[in-house]
Amino acid sequence: MADVDFLRDLGLSENTDRIKGIIESVLFVVGDGIEIKELANIVEIDVKELKKILKDLSEDYEKENRGLILVEYNNKVQLATKPEYSSYIKKIIKPESKQNLSQAAIETLAIIAYKQPITKVEIDEIRGVRSDRAINTLLERGLIKESGRLETTGRPILYCTTDEFLKYFGFKNINELPELIELNLENEEE
Repeated sequence: MADVDFLRDLGLSENTDRIKGIIESVLFVVGDGIEIKELANIVEIDVKELKKILKDLSEDYEKENRGLILVEYNNKVQLATKPEYSSYIKKIIKPESKQNLSQAAIETLAIIAYKQPITKVEIDEIRGVRSDRAINTLLERGLIKESGRLETTGRPILYCTTDEFLKYFGFKNINELPELIELNLENEEE
């Protein structure tokens, strides 16, 4: 990496292009998301400079003729294919037949996303029905995970969303969830 330091010292634009190439290579090989801080260490630049280069690289990918995009979530970054090319990718990669989430699973996922960390009993109380099956489905799909245990009688499991949840819905972090609007039926009836 001494040649990267040399180019950086000279302040040449080749430095940015070379770093972009290194970033692409690392992201391609890793396949999954990588912490931005870890990537900065690998490339041997500070996080602030890396974020500028990632923004520039992302703009390069936004051009119409490019097939990739940069996805950022939970301070991680990952290379992904553009959604509009999914039909071509499906021709070569036969995805496992995944069924859509049931209404119960979607309700459960929404409750977990907005109330996390949350226990199964709390989820059941909000939904008004048992959520065992929905929770198991969401765990199997990797959209939620066990995040510890509540320090109370029985030590119930706490659930929270995963990075897979963020990637699936296109959020950088959980703070990007749309604002929750609680319905007050009594006020509506008046």
